[in-house]
Formats: sequence, structure tokens, C-alpha cells
Amino acid sequence: MSNLSGKTALVTGASRGIGRATALALAEAGCDVAVNYRSAAAEAEDLAEQVGRLGRRALLLQADVANQAEVERMVAETTDRFGRLDIAVSNAAYSDREPFYEADMAGFRRTVDVTMWGAFYLLRAAARRMIEQGDGGSVVVISSPHAFVAVPRSMAYNMSKAAIDHMARTAAIELVEHRIRVNLIHPGWIDTPGERKFASEEQLAGAAEKLPWKRMGRPDEIARGVVFLCDPASDYITGSSLAIDGGITLPWWANRGSAVPE
Repeated sequence: MSNLSGKTALVTGASRGIGRATALALAEAGCDVAVNYRSAAAEAEDLAEQVGRLGRRALLLQADVANQAEVERMVAETTDRFGRLDIAVSNAAYSDREPFYEADMAGFRRTVDVTMWGAFYLLRAAARRMIEQGDGGSVVVISSPHAFVAVPRSMAYNMSKAAIDHMARTAAIELVEHRIRVNLIHPGWIDTPGERKFASEEQLAGAAEKLPWKRMGRPDEIARGVVFLCDPASDYITGSSLAIDGGITLPWWANRGSAVPE
């Protein structure tokens, strides 16, 4: 079990899915947690109550991560309330799915603003605070196999995830001297409320059966990866990418009688 007692964390997009599971896992490991949400206030309040039941403090922070000033305010409020910031988890994302040549440009830009710029704003604000504190820290960026797999109908999301992969690695080398670790997680296809935006329960179940591991991943499985990367025992890990994807990025089609591409 990881021990993060006495540490404080800020998680973006924390009211649902991976963000919610991550906030709970960090609290279970001993963190006080700042919970960012944009519109799901009731779910965020329920999460804060659960954090409290685990004996940790929770801070609710309503903000749109696509707005740099709001992200910087969140970091300031976290440190005002908890006294410091040790862990930042960039999880908030947005995605529309449509061919790029037909895409509604408002949705396309919104995807980039939230998924790419939102991650950068948090990374920048958190790093500046951690540098000021002078005793290191940990940033985990939730990325995606979309960063290197050209998933059709997802150009804006693909672009954004590819960008934050390189962003995180660049930050990792620039922050080494400050002992601030920056790492990435690449989740596979995870069973989250956001997936219901694109498919029915029946469609999800049918598609999951075709995956290498025969099921979708769970948010708590990603959350455990976040806690592992933030654990002081993982001090030698920075600039790394952890895939928690049930083998989805392996050539799993080769096991099913398909011709192996040359």
C-alpha cells in the first residue's frame, strides 16, 4: 500500500470517471484532495463527502480548465487551504467524434482547449508552485493511446493527446533540477460515463468482448497507477509512460487469424 500521508493533491475533471476514482484513491493513500469540476456539482459534492469519510480533507473547485486564469486560481486556492501542493493530476478532457473535414469548429477547438491547453495550464501552475515550495512534487498527466494511434473521427483529440505526451516529457527534463517528477498514463478503453456520449450499453458490451482482455477497463485500475507514480517509493520514475490498457495497443488482431501486415 502506498503512503501519501501529509500530502495534498489537485485532480482536474474529478467529479466522474477516472478523475473521481483517482481522487478517492489518493485520499485512501493519505492525501487531502482538491476536487476540480466544471458542471457536475452534485457529483463533486458527493465525492467530497466520500473523501471526508476516509478521514481526509476535500476542497471543491469549480473551474473550466480551458481558462488559464481559473486554473491558476485553483492552484492558489489549493495552497491557501492546504498550505502546499504536492501532487497534480491532469485528467480533464473533452472530445467530439466526427470526420475532421466535417467537424464543427467550435467543438474541435473546445477539444483542444480542454484536452491540450487545460493540461498545460495545470502543469505550468502546479510546477511554479512546487518550485516555489522547493521540495519537489509529482505531476501525472492522463493521456491516451490516441496520442500515437490515429483513431478516425477523433482528430482534435488525437492531436491534443499527442501534444501533451511531448509536453509531459519536455517538462520532466526541465523540472529534474527541481526534483519534480512528471509522468504519463495511457489508459485503454475505460468504462466511464463519458463513453455513453458515443455508444449505448449494448454497443459498449459488444465492443468490449472484442478487446484483447475481453472487457473494458475500470477507473479504479487507472487510479491505482496514479497512486503508484506519486508514491515516494517511485522516486526514480520521471518522464515515463505507463500503459494500463488491457493490451489494446498490442497487435492483438494477429491472434485471431488476421494476416500480419508486412
